[in-house]
Amino acid sequence: MTNVVKIRKGLDIHLKGKASTEKRVEVISSGEYALVPSSFVGLKPKVVVKEGDHVLAGDPLFVDKLSQEVRCASPVSGTVEQVLRGERRKVLYVKVKADQEQSFHDYGKHDATSLDGEAVKSLLLESGLFAYINQLPYAVVASPSSSPKAIFVSALRDMPLAADFEVELSGNEAAFQAGITALSKLAPVSLGIGATQQSAALTQAKDAEITIFDGPCPAGNVGVQVNHLNPVNRGEVVWTVDPSAVIFIGRLMLTGKVDLHRVIAIAGSQVKEPAYANVLVGTKLSDILKDRLSSDQHVRILNGNPLTGVKSGLDDYLGAHTSEVTVIPEGDDRDEMLGWIAPRTNDFSVSHSYFSWLQGKHHEYDLDARVKGGERHMIMSGEYDKVLPMDIYGEYLIKALISGDIDRQEQLGIYEVSPEDFALAEFVDSSKLPLQKIVRQGLDILRKENA
Repeated sequence: MTNVVKIRKGLDIHLKGKASTEKRVEVISSGEYALVPSSFVGLKPKVVVKEGDHVLAGDPLFVDKLSQEVRCASPVSGTVEQVLRGERRKVLYVKVKADQEQSFHDYGKHDATSLDGEAVKSLLLESGLFAYINQLPYAVVASPSSSPKAIFVSALRDMPLAADFEVELSGNEAAFQAGITALSKLAPVSLGIGATQQSAALTQAKDAEITIFDGPCPAGNVGVQVNHLNPVNRGEVVWTVDPSAVIFIGRLMLTGKVDLHRVIAIAGSQVKEPAYANVLVGTKLSDILKDRLSSDQHVRILNGNPLTGVKSGLDDYLGAHTSEVTVIPEGDDRDEMLGWIAPRTNDFSVSHSYFSWLQGKHHEYDLDARVKGGERHMIMSGEYDKVLPMDIYGEYLIKALISGDIDRQEQLGIYEVSPEDFALAEFVDSSKLPLQKIVRQGLDILRKENA
């Protein structure tokens, strides 16, 4: 019998420009792809190719300096065109010019049901797909030496303008099941789905414990699901896997190839006819958004959704974990008469400060990227608790992170959280604090202290 967890805290934000599940568009690529190390949080890249080298799809481009068996695979076959470095020789990306005819490194077909855990782990490490597995605590790329007590997969994406995973799942059901089976050899798998999701590949998935999460955003956050089902205590580890990465793993099992194609949403109020597209990890954003922007002025392009996405430009590349590219107004060209005293019937307010709340819960807003206020002293108002459905004291944890009190952080549940868990709290925060950045910095410091 499928378990049901009712989430009562949270907030659904309905924005204009949601991608139509019925519409698909074709992205014509320039043949230029790049793998971005910053997509793999916690990994310190060591480039293992040189400019001019020829690689196959699935060959490693860089490895983790601290754990060199963790590789990151090229999405295409072609010639390494550029290794771009930034300050202190930080690797920003490795760019590959794709061949006309694609060639793949053959890792051999495997029946996941007949493999043991060590064989699955070795295959994932060799193929470069292990880097797509994250862990709690610290919300970083998983360590192959760790022993997780469980593996969590959330197929529910409920952030504003997020891609519907069922769209990507259509046609990839066999690969998804093969990926779940492979992961189940490493640790018990928990699959979280939404109350409205009906795909049999989700509701009847084998080799996983299925739980329905019914409630507002962030019910789909894998950290929220871990908190409700199997909280992480000090000394414990759980692994988390994006559902698209489960498909990548399943394809590897079924075909022996590293195929990093994924279906993303091209969304946002500044996108003409928001739709879905089948693209490769590392595709240039200018290719994805070509002829699809309502305007190229005063817009913010995001690698991801409006709450957790990374601010990007047309010259950037699709991240390894990005399931949508969204474009919203920047807001730097707005000149509002009367300012805050205006009735603001088209602006969103959690506290009903604007008359827009009279239009109902499902009214769609065209919000821009402005913060609308400066950072100020933290107010203990209980705002976080209303949108953070986790058994932690969010405001006290943030205070402990700001003050650097590690003992207090541990007492307040730092090992259970990731930055995205505080995305909604950051949105409603009247103190305008960059909560996701604060959590990320705190986790990085804690990881160094415990190393």
